[in-house]
Amino acid sequence: MTFRNPVPTVDIIIELMDQPHRPIILIERKNPPYGWALPGGFVDYGETVENAAYREAVEEVSLSVKLIEQFHVYSDPKRDTRKHTLSIVFIATAMGQPKAADDAKNIGIFDLWELPKNLCFDHDQILTDYQTYRHHKLRPNLH
Repeated sequence: MTFRNPVPTVDIIIELMDQPHRPIILIERKNPPYGWALPGGFVDYGETVENAAYREAVEEVSLSVKLIEQFHVYSDPKRDTRKHTLSIVFIATAMGQPKAADDAKNIGIFDLWELPKNLCFDHDQILTDYQTYRHHKLRPNLH
């Protein structure tokens, strides 16, 4: 009997702390599926998810990040058309100017109210959840 399991991935919501409104970094993908995405990728065998997040941030946006917290896990079997993946999403901070590398064709720095429409995978859902979370975290007494 052969067992099939989802493939673990990480995605990183990187807040740029040295810019007004703490914008986030998105990459424009060089490989299919094309569009904008959170920096991230596959977890290597023998690697922790935290180390995968650090590695992917350096590989894709050329920045060292500080992981602030694990945000959510997204596991819808349809989230990636290539194969069933599950993503551990981290919120991280960084400072400096990101540069596209590895499988990032371009880098974009976006305020949360100006996100691009052509997001890959389920990153529209992740960023919607993050917008809600950040709104409540910054204004906890308004509700």
